[in-house]
Amino acid sequence: MSTTESQDTFISHLVELRDRLLRSVIAVILVFLGLFHWANNLYTLLARPLLHALPKGGQLIATEVTAPFFVPIKVTMMAAFLIALPYILYQLWAFIAPGLYSHEKRLGIPLIIASVILFFCGMSFAYFLVFPIVFGFITGVAPVGVAVMTDISKYLDFVLTMFMAFGITFEVPVVVVLLVKIGIVSVAKLREIRPYVIVSAFVIGAIFTPPDVVSQTMLAVPLWLLYELGIIVSSLITRPTPAVDAYQPLSDEEMERELDGADKH
Repeated sequence: MSTTESQDTFISHLVELRDRLLRSVIAVILVFLGLFHWANNLYTLLARPLLHALPKGGQLIATEVTAPFFVPIKVTMMAAFLIALPYILYQLWAFIAPGLYSHEKRLGIPLIIASVILFFCGMSFAYFLVFPIVFGFITGVAPVGVAVMTDISKYLDFVLTMFMAFGITFEVPVVVVLLVKIGIVSVAKLREIRPYVIVSAFVIGAIFTPPDVVSQTMLAVPLWLLYELGIIVSSLITRPTPAVDAYQPLSDEEMERELDGADKH
């Protein structure tokens, strides 16, 4: 391939990438415009776990002048991105798929679908199970006379961090399967390092969750269990390599028979 042809191919790939990124951005914007009318309702839905945990008369507050407007807009943009995520991943897949082998395509589609489903499962786990427990614990340990009223911007930052932490945690099976399939690590090695993974899971839980044992455990235990799930799935889809027989030299009788056969020919 000549230099000119290489440049044309590179430019065509850049143009295609630009077009697919533009389609993804347009998809997010269209979904955002469709949800804009319900921006305040979306934030109320996001804040429901904390509002239910607050004592009677408790409420969220806004300490910045523009927060009552921009915070619901950010929540709506986040919701629009999540709704458009399957289409965005499709555009990404359509861009990289032509350069993959057939077996890589067969592996890639299930992994992408599983990644989206698991990420949403992680967010749902955080919203429906973790948030009520964490917020109940926080409001329950507040000293007498202290009114728990969280700033809406701070609450959004906290929620996004927790969503990312649990969403990425639930991607562990996909990562484990991918590492095994491309040959970076074996299933036996994954079982061998299991104790280190368990310790690391509780360290990660301590870093990305509030300083209470309950929330740390609710992140660490799923991380460990999902790691075990990744090992099980990897064991099922990985074919064991056939054992290669060790070389055995010919005996004297076998050598003589081979030589006799050669002489006859």
